[in-house]
Amino acid sequence: MSNFLSSSIGKKFLMSITGLFLVTFLFIHLSLNALLLVNDDGELFNAAAHFMATNPLIKIMEPILALGFIVHIIYASLLTLQNQKARGSDRYASGNSTPDVSWASKNMYILGATVLAFLIVHIAQFWVKFKITKELEPTHIDIAGVKTEVENAYFLVNKTFGILWVVIVYVIGSIGLAWHLSHGVWSAFQTLGWSNTLWRKRWEVIGTVIAWIFGIGFSAIAVLQYLFFQ
Repeated sequence: MSNFLSSSIGKKFLMSITGLFLVTFLFIHLSLNALLLVNDDGELFNAAAHFMATNPLIKIMEPILALGFIVHIIYASLLTLQNQKARGSDRYASGNSTPDVSWASKNMYILGATVLAFLIVHIAQFWVKFKITKELEPTHIDIAGVKTEVENAYFLVNKTFGILWVVIVYVIGSIGLAWHLSHGVWSAFQTLGWSNTLWRKRWEVIGTVIAWIFGIGFSAIAVLQYLFFQ
């Protein structure tokens, strides 16, 4: 097993598994964030955030999610260094002139670094304030007919998306994420052996659609919050 994980295909396998796991998380995250656009003073978003914060399964998944990010980043770095070493000076000759290879495919590490920078900003703006500094005021919402005190996560998110530079960073980060996933999703399925001549084209289309659902979705939420919910 250790030989497999240290091999090139083993590294790609782990990147694929962790990458698809993170895509699943992104679907959940986007669904939750979409509630920011419901015009109810944040009640539905706060109810969903309260559920996520108090659900035991989510508490278990949080460290697993963090581990998935770490493993994905480490193996992406190892593969990039390994490929650069294998190509040597040839990478300067082939580089961006390589035909029939998408721009995203040739710049996955740069796009990944963009996504990582975006993630760091996101953690600093929200996760740290939610979990560490506890910068949330209490509010009361109706849950199943019962008036319940919850943390006002909506207020913090809404206030943050009222800052123009934060919105710009989110749009740039979301576009970087979309470009990264446009190659990463179909590449993961190919690595796992779920692809052939016919299905590669299909996975490319599916991957592109998924990628831009995230890219446009996260961007639109930030922009619409800034324009219409302040």
